[in-house]
Amino acid sequence: MTSLGTPSSYKGRGATYDPHNRFAPTRSEEEDDGWWREEASTTIATEVREEVSKSALSWNRSPDLPFDRSLNPYRGCEHGCVYCYARPSHAYWDLSPGLDFETKLIARSGLVERLSEELCHPNYVCRPINLSGNTDCYQPLEATYQTTRRLLELLLECRHPVTLVTKSTLVLRDLELLAEMAEHRLVRVFVSLTSLDANLKRTLEPRAASPQARLRAIRELNTAGVPVGALISPVIPGLTDHEIEKLLEAASRAGARTAAWMLLRLPYEVAPLFEAWLEAHYPERAAKVMSLMRQCRGGKAYDAKFGKRFRGEGVFADLIAQRFARASRQWNMQDRTEQGLNTRDFRPPRAQQDLFI
Repeated sequence: MTSLGTPSSYKGRGATYDPHNRFAPTRSEEEDDGWWREEASTTIATEVREEVSKSALSWNRSPDLPFDRSLNPYRGCEHGCVYCYARPSHAYWDLSPGLDFETKLIARSGLVERLSEELCHPNYVCRPINLSGNTDCYQPLEATYQTTRRLLELLLECRHPVTLVTKSTLVLRDLELLAEMAEHRLVRVFVSLTSLDANLKRTLEPRAASPQARLRAIRELNTAGVPVGALISPVIPGLTDHEIEKLLEAASRAGARTAAWMLLRLPYEVAPLFEAWLEAHYPERAAKVMSLMRQCRGGKAYDAKFGKRFRGEGVFADLIAQRFARASRQWNMQDRTEQGLNTRDFRPPRAQQDLFI
């Protein structure tokens, strides 16, 4: 896999290059042979292809997660958050976790039909489904495909509870639908907040909604009666950790009633991508940020062990946890939970239709 060049940044993109796909059988690198060549473009168009879904639900047994099943309408994410832990998954489709992840997207067709079939299985047990377990279900692609909306319509029809995480104001398009689900205790929405600094957001999360727009989404969801919380994630030591208290205050004032946090995760190719981003945009902080990350990860850039991957360990990680807990108490924020959602009224999608067959 060849790179697209090595400019310090691409317009509207988070990654600064395409790292090698670790599953590819061969590897190629660009070498300057001394001949003149045109400079690489700093603009990359988004490409979308469709994938026919063979299944809908993804299952996990992680003790770190409050859910055991999730739905992902799209692979890759145009938001382009450089720190996204889902980037390495793009390698499974013979694509790079770097620029490919945010420019070569996959829309899953037939997902609603597959979900309907799985919910009808005789052994299916109803528990909350998480939307956006991997990538944002309300990324810009959703405006065209509307897969998330159709999934929510199906879940409302069969009275199945769902939680979703987003950093997009497109969630407000479905406000009436979400409000109806809330009346039946079928939904909780978590809006991801990383920083209140709009300038930082432009490079860290280039195509995600602005901090103020996300707070507006929290406000409007709360006003409509939709239970909404704030996910302060990722907390980046030396870059965003100083905002924890301000983020919780802003979220509370906007109407969030629950909050959770996660430490920056740098699995596989994400670590070099994030370090390259730091050198391109915050070179004066790069060494400090990575030093603090390693202090929180037992001397490594990342530790994937259960119980540690979301929180880290050590003095600095403990300090973050204490500050978050104190600020949460100050603003009456409750812990994130899937408890309380209604699973008793679930009815398989075809239950009523089968009566007339």
